[in-house]
Amino acid sequence: MDYLKRVIDDQLQDYLDAFGAVNIEGPKWCGKTTTAKQKAASIIELQDTDKRDEYLATAQTKASLLLEGETPRLIDEWQDAPTLWDAVRVACDRRQKPSQFILTGSAVADTDEAAHTGTGRIAGLTMYPMSLYETGESTGAVSLEGLFDNPAQDIATRSMMSVEDLIFAACRGGWPAALQPTTDRGKLLIAKNYVKTVCEKDLSRAAKEKLDPKIAKAILRSYARNISSLADKTTILADVTANNDSLVRSTFDKYVSAFEKLFVIQDIGAWNPSIRSKTAIRSGEKRSFCDPSVAVAALGLGPGQLQTQLKTFGFIFECMCVRDLKVYSAPLGGEISHYRDRYGLESDIVLHLEDGRYALIECKLGSSEIEEGASHLKELVELIRKHNHEETQVPLREPDLLIVVTGGEYAYSRPDGVHVIPLACLKQ
Repeated sequence: MDYLKRVIDDQLQDYLDAFGAVNIEGPKWCGKTTTAKQKAASIIELQDTDKRDEYLATAQTKASLLLEGETPRLIDEWQDAPTLWDAVRVACDRRQKPSQFILTGSAVADTDEAAHTGTGRIAGLTMYPMSLYETGESTGAVSLEGLFDNPAQDIATRSMMSVEDLIFAACRGGWPAALQPTTDRGKLLIAKNYVKTVCEKDLSRAAKEKLDPKIAKAILRSYARNISSLADKTTILADVTANNDSLVRSTFDKYVSAFEKLFVIQDIGAWNPSIRSKTAIRSGEKRSFCDPSVAVAALGLGPGQLQTQLKTFGFIFECMCVRDLKVYSAPLGGEISHYRDRYGLESDIVLHLEDGRYALIECKLGSSEIEEGASHLKELVELIRKHNHEETQVPLREPDLLIVVTGGEYAYSRPDGVHVIPLACLKQ
């Protein structure tokens, strides 16, 4: 299968031009190694079963030997030999050249054993599963960056994906391996196997102790039942302990922390502007995953079932929107949060760029919900304007974009300035 261009490709090149080493982190199977290989001149794979023991022994005795080779040199799954972190940092200091190393890992970098954080030498870059544009399913007729540059533009285009297509894409997920099977049944097996492997093997490695796969699956299932909601961890723990009353909070937190370390669980923090009292704004995290297929697989669902459970799919659709917007906004320094207060006012996604611009976004699967989403966004803008009028301190910046992302067919710009855009029309 030919390499499919990823949004991160250009960003990786920019980082290589600026830093001695780049550390690509992200969920297992999202394509980190394949993407890194497009830039690498030499490769060392620490999980190569024929050479693993030799590599690990060398890393403990003289790690610098593993760094010899044409540059950029790719060190895949470097976290299996944490001493390599310092070795790479030292090599970058000595060589004083950019584009020396690419590190990849499917767990949050554990630099506890390192003498130095690598700041200024090793740049971090996060990768996500494939967006609909990267898989070739989104038309890419609407550019997120283009919208920010010209918020007043008039959008008029259409999506080529039906709701049924979106459901299948969510069940299949953005895993590159899921694009290879020739049958739909084969494509759907990838996400199921991903969840199984994470729970039965990877979680214990991330936690550095033996964890029970049954408990892991129960926690993941409960998280999936609460996807795109503000359910607190006490509620999720109560759900899990309904069938396992021996699980205590400290143990539960250990499992969740391991899932987060593997980038499986990626909860969304709250945006807390000073437009209402802190008691009014709900500051809890919104439950989310690296990819919607994780939730689908954890719940044991499939396309046929979700076609008759569109309310459930609405929450999964929001997770898919979050994934794609993370991919598209990453080159712009995008950060995603949510807003919700006790008065019912909300914005499913608040997308901030590193230059201060931001968008308020609602995710609505069906066309019948578009008006509700647009109303929420406009009410929030009015609340910001009211705050700015009443406050004597530094005013809060008004949003640069108001967007309702839909699962519908048509993209258009409303007279009130709200852009209605099918997810399958977006690109970076």
